[in-house]
Amino acid sequence: MDFKTTALQELRARRGQLAAKQAVIGFDGFVDTIVAPVALRAGQGENFTPIATIADFGQRILGAAGKSTNLEFYPRMEKLGGNGPIMAQALLSQGAQLTYIGALGRGAIHPAFADFAKHATVVSLCEPAATTAVEFTDGKLMLGMMRSLDEITPEKITAVMGAEAYRAALAAADLVGVVNWTMIPNLTAVLTDLVTRVLPQVPVRPGRIFFFDLADPEKRSAADLAYALETMAKFEQFGRVTLGLNLKEAQQVFRVLGFGTETETESGLRAMAAKIRTRLDLTTVVIHPKESAACATRDGTCWVPGPYCAQPVITTGAGDHFNAGFVAAQLLGCPPESALALGVCTSGHYVRTARSPSLGDLETFLANWK
Repeated sequence: MDFKTTALQELRARRGQLAAKQAVIGFDGFVDTIVAPVALRAGQGENFTPIATIADFGQRILGAAGKSTNLEFYPRMEKLGGNGPIMAQALLSQGAQLTYIGALGRGAIHPAFADFAKHATVVSLCEPAATTAVEFTDGKLMLGMMRSLDEITPEKITAVMGAEAYRAALAAADLVGVVNWTMIPNLTAVLTDLVTRVLPQVPVRPGRIFFFDLADPEKRSAADLAYALETMAKFEQFGRVTLGLNLKEAQQVFRVLGFGTETETESGLRAMAAKIRTRLDLTTVVIHPKESAACATRDGTCWVPGPYCAQPVITTGAGDHFNAGFVAAQLLGCPPESALALGVCTSGHYVRTARSPSLGDLETFLANWK
């Protein structure tokens, strides 16, 4: 039996359990504007040829050195953004119960999050940050303005939410997801506060999962990253920790932990996940490049190919959808290979439709994945 058939059977047998699962996700929040870079305009509106690749875009910028240039970004859509809200929205679509704590608006919830707030319990700490997501055929550039995220501190969370409500939300959670470490300057302090002060006062919940996502730590120092990883590892005393990494993040973590390099082959991804997991002593490490995914647990490693899409409708948020599919499968008690399959299918559905899939959508996707 192949992994797709197994994952489909696991999903059909367990999908009804997700509605009883509680998740707490935080702490970022962005308003995303998805844009296409214009190479040659022939008329108004959509009548233009886009700059196809990041390399072509880079040449356009390099050509302006010592001079100047004009670059047009044509807006495709504006939507809720941030690793946390996108992952949370995907989990809601799959049927989980959700509390979101993050940057959703000051005083009132920003309109980009209005529909999201109707379906989740939300606690807003500050104004959302903003991202202009420039999409190319070979990747994307995320241009961010995120000063408001400086306000996210342990003290601000306690002041806005209340210490008792904060503990109560965590106590009820089967999943606690803390994402976007890179862009929240005080997130290591939030993690430290959780692991030293808050969680010791929260009753243990059997099977509780802690999920962490870094969000491209290139702009943070190696020392900061190493300390954050050590802090995340301390959550193992309160539950089962999963560290989610895209390929670039995995390579950065691999270097910071003192390893060399690995290839983007099945064997390379398995080895990288296993070495990171062993070094940090985590329950699970998962790595998800565009075309496959691998994970390592204490029982070994596994890998699946992905349903790669050569011409996606959207790519911004694909990794967050993978994360949602993977942890949803973990919440359902699926084995790691099936969790990888549900992760790549959640992402695969999203990039083809720009819509977060329900579990029914995932069944259909899996059943028709050739």
